[in-house]
Amino acid sequence: MSISRLQRPLHNVFSKALLSRAYATTSTYVPTAQLVDVQDAPTSRNGREKGDDALKPRPAAMSFYTTKPEYYDQLAQIEAAIKSSRKVLTTLQLLPLPEFAQSYIPPAAPAWKDQNDMSSQFGLKLTTTRYRKITGLLSELDLYRRIAATAECQDLSNTIGGVVSLFESGAARAKLELQMKQQLKRQTLDQYGRSYTVGKRKTSSARVWIIPTKKEVATTTSVVTPTPAADAEADPLESIFGKQDAASAEVEQVVEQAVVTPTTVLVNNLPLAEYFPVPADREKIIRPIKLAGVLGGYHVFAIARGGGTSGQSGAIAHGIAKGIAIHEPSMEPVLRAAKLLRRDPRMVERKKTGFAKARKRYAWVKR
Repeated sequence: MSISRLQRPLHNVFSKALLSRAYATTSTYVPTAQLVDVQDAPTSRNGREKGDDALKPRPAAMSFYTTKPEYYDQLAQIEAAIKSSRKVLTTLQLLPLPEFAQSYIPPAAPAWKDQNDMSSQFGLKLTTTRYRKITGLLSELDLYRRIAATAECQDLSNTIGGVVSLFESGAARAKLELQMKQQLKRQTLDQYGRSYTVGKRKTSSARVWIIPTKKEVATTTSVVTPTPAADAEADPLESIFGKQDAASAEVEQVVEQAVVTPTTVLVNNLPLAEYFPVPADREKIIRPIKLAGVLGGYHVFAIARGGGTSGQSGAIAHGIAKGIAIHEPSMEPVLRAAKLLRRDPRMVERKKTGFAKARKRYAWVKR
């Protein structure tokens, strides 16, 4: 029997209805009385039964339900370490820290991993806000470590240090330790108050000694003689002991006047003006002293080697700036901003001769 195109949609609908009716009537019927002793089995949303072994265990942390569980787990561990450290320090009566004790705590020296390395450790791309939050918590934990180390609580300090070291960069820590060693190795004043530094510029080098000038004080004596008015108001005891002579009545007044001593600069046992006839070289050497405002306060003795007059003057100026930074630590930022504490690493290229010169010229022409 052929079905027309107009009747085909209706035929499909009736055929599906009949098929679903057949599936509904072919299932076995179970009487209600037989379901009395049957226990209720756990069923899922789709109606399927689940056994005890199919039940999922409860997650250990609530971060399981977040999209970034590794990040929140490590963040929770850091916060737990901070809470435990704070509790132990409070028990030891080290927190809250008094104001007078804050000066004894060593300064912070953070060497945290950068944002990319920290992202790989946390397993996701950290935003700047999350990275700052992590470093802020680690800085607080490092503060507790420094407090414990200052209070000689080595066990607590080592425990906190083990947690902090997980988030520190090896290269940054090595660089920081090198800087600290350089600061400890930094030249200091000797027993006579002298500083010794080495300055360099290009191929020139200079050893510089800086010695504070002695402040000389000139004393002047003035004589004050009694006035006639003072004679009129004589002491009543003069009638008994007699009048004092003029020599004993003179009063000496000592007036102290500071003498400014000019700065002495000797280079290779020669005066500055004799060794450097060019005024620009002399001005370059005196510039650190003028910039620090200590002109006339120090004597300078230098031994210069290598290079020309320009290189040696720059090397001496570099050594003087380093020496003034030792004598006057407050002037170090000023000298550093003026780039006087930085060495000029440039080198003068040696001129090519012979075959090397021809080869260099041929390479330039070929281009």
